[in-house]
Amino acid sequence: MEARHAAPDSPVNQDLAVVLGLLAATVVMFAANRPRMDVVALLMMTLLALLGVVPVDEALAGFSDPNVILIAALFVVGEGLVRTGVAQKLGDFIARRAGSDDRRLIALLMLVVAAVGSFMSSTGVVALFIPTALRVARRAGVPPGRLMMPLSVGALISGMMTLIATPPNLIVHGQLQRAGYDGFGFFSFTLFGVPILLAAITYMVAARRWLASEPSRADEAPRGRPRVAEWAEEYGLVGREVRLEVAPGSPWAGRRLDELRLRATFGFNVLAIERRRPLGSDIVAPSAATVLQAGDTLFVDFREPARELNELCRRHRLVALPIALEQFADASQTVGMAELMIPATSHLIGKSAVTAGFRTRHQLSVIGIKRGTKPIAGDVQHEPLQLGDTLLVAGPWKAINRLQCNPHELIVLHVPVERDEVVPLPSRAPLAVAVLALVVGLMVSGAVPNVVAGLIGCFLLGLFRCVDLEGAYRAVQWPTVFLIAGMLPFSAALHKTGGVELAAQALGGLVGSASPLAALAAVYLITALFGLFISNTATAVLMAPVAVSLAAELNLPAEACGMAVALASSAAFLTPVSSPVNALVVGPGNYRFMDFVRIGLPLFLLVMALSLALIWLVYL
Repeated sequence: MEARHAAPDSPVNQDLAVVLGLLAATVVMFAANRPRMDVVALLMMTLLALLGVVPVDEALAGFSDPNVILIAALFVVGEGLVRTGVAQKLGDFIARRAGSDDRRLIALLMLVVAAVGSFMSSTGVVALFIPTALRVARRAGVPPGRLMMPLSVGALISGMMTLIATPPNLIVHGQLQRAGYDGFGFFSFTLFGVPILLAAITYMVAARRWLASEPSRADEAPRGRPRVAEWAEEYGLVGREVRLEVAPGSPWAGRRLDELRLRATFGFNVLAIERRRPLGSDIVAPSAATVLQAGDTLFVDFREPARELNELCRRHRLVALPIALEQFADASQTVGMAELMIPATSHLIGKSAVTAGFRTRHQLSVIGIKRGTKPIAGDVQHEPLQLGDTLLVAGPWKAINRLQCNPHELIVLHVPVERDEVVPLPSRAPLAVAVLALVVGLMVSGAVPNVVAGLIGCFLLGLFRCVDLEGAYRAVQWPTVFLIAGMLPFSAALHKTGGVELAAQALGGLVGSASPLAALAAVYLITALFGLFISNTATAVLMAPVAVSLAAELNLPAEACGMAVALASSAAFLTPVSSPVNALVVGPGNYRFMDFVRIGLPLFLLVMALSLALIWLVYL
């Protein structure tokens, strides 16, 4: 019987040695950042199956894991918020409150992320806020790497805020109830999460210099691409571009543009029309047949003195809304601009924009002309065009996007940097917010699994045309998906070879006669150690029963040991693969493996010390 018993154990021990060897090799390659982390993950997934440690179906199970699918779905949900301007408005709020002070940016970003993450998946929060944080960094002139890690830390700490913030909290709560205890209340974690968040914000602000020390390039225009404000000065647009709102009762309401003859009668061109809709507003390209409505906002190029504008508004019941120079970047979200050049073969030579029917053909207005390096003053609409002239055109961004110039007629020289920040579908922002609220509600209520809630959100965003199919595929950060899916087989391998169970048994023997504080510290440390290699959900499943039974042996409050497990499960600051939250910010932040160790280790020790102190004060 003994010989028969020894034989099966030997392969298990060999398999465990193989798994530990592969795990060590993975950590070394991650630390060296060669090859790329997602390649390492796929390589190890292949070796685990090739060496027979796990079956092929289990090695590939990461690609069907609900969390991996959920992450991909939330990337699409985040894209919907970006395309409709919701994420941009959040970024504007943070940037408006914090300005260019990176300390305030970090603090406010972490506060907002932790608050939102208290009621939904921390992974989802990071996926939603990455585009927002990148835009804030670009506008504030802050290196993206200085915000990405605070973003992930804030999201991780959000798991310490409420009972439903992260699965480990619910797992520990359920184990306590099965053992006969009351478990945790909804806000039991808040007593711990708020002080930890404040301490983490203080630490990240102090450590910001080591997050990204290189000069920021996020706010610099790519070479050869100017900004709208630069064009405003070059072509003398300052003070000319205004907005005219058609007030109720205006004689212009209900009339066609060709009937009003605005260029001939009043001397201005309508560049674009912003029209209010029940769920937002749309940008309408002006044409001769366009009928104005009360509430329309006209973006016009007005060349007359201010007194003429005031008289025009008084007589026709209009409201003038000027656009100052510092607002040109914001105005460019609505009115597009591009710089074109007249080649030698163009049929426009010798003709003016009016006689050539430029706006009718392109739905764009010529608002500036440069001959050589000097802008032409006066009415550029009637200025005969010459070889080599540079035209500044303006109109709806849709028309700019459709501008397919024949190089024999017009050459596109530049499109401004602000083009990258244009919101394609601002009128659908309320729909995107409604879909997000539905997804969050489904996740919070548990009516459907989280992955199903995420997929429902994707389908609804597509149905409401907040995202298209190509945009959805582009939105998914595939290297991140492959990294997470490739690392998941390690969890199955450690369970199958007995590595996790051996570690749990060792913990019981280690702390059996230790002091209460030492026991809590050991539970916290072992939980965090497991979290380096397996998911925090699997870690909580393993450690929760151990912690509860350990509390009974040492005559400690079970809630104290349970809270240590829950808090440690969220304290995954040490490596980029400790949590999907960290993996998401590696690319956008341009981080290396050792960046997380260098910044995360002191933070982990700080959070651990504060967590144990708070557990001691609350429960002991």
